[in-house]
Amino acid sequence: MTQTLPATTGTPLISDADLKAKQAESLGEIPHPSLPPGSNLYGSTKIFPDYQAGEGESYFTLVHGIAHESSVSFVACLQALRALRKGYESVLYFYGPAAMNAMATRGFPTTGDSAFPGEQNINSQIEKFIEEGGTVYVCRFGLSLHGLREEDLIAGCIPCHPLDVQDALIHYARKGAIINSTYNL
Repeated sequence: MTQTLPATTGTPLISDADLKAKQAESLGEIPHPSLPPGSNLYGSTKIFPDYQAGEGESYFTLVHGIAHESSVSFVACLQALRALRKGYESVLYFYGPAAMNAMATRGFPTTGDSAFPGEQNINSQIEKFIEEGGTVYVCRFGLSLHGLREEDLIAGCIPCHPLDVQDALIHYARKGAIINSTYNL
């Protein structure tokens, strides 16, 4: 076994006692916690009313974000679910790399397992969205770009032709839908 000896040149090492004293000094500079649990850090004034859907209104969300690479896809799912609960006909459309979000085969070491907290968040949100009446479209070309199989989509996701992305956008624009287009760079 090889033992590394302390450096004999340069600035000498600080003693363990002096190191502990400096650590205590650093910890004491700012009191912790600065606020007790439950303290408000931000105001709670909501500026806009809690708008609810009018008769026949739609909310169309395009998602072009990679699963787990940013919060874009997850937040889009949350917004689409909130719109659904407000009474809108709410639709999620995953295209390009976002098709990965709709895979039921996510998990490690087996499908459905979470190797880290939150690994199944997107899956759970898509499943909840469908259960509550939302519609989910997934571009077949987006699937093919990543070698993903149609049969591995989350139950209830509807596979679409690549040309449907533009026509779905036209469809919902003509219906007067609120269009939320999210994009991951």
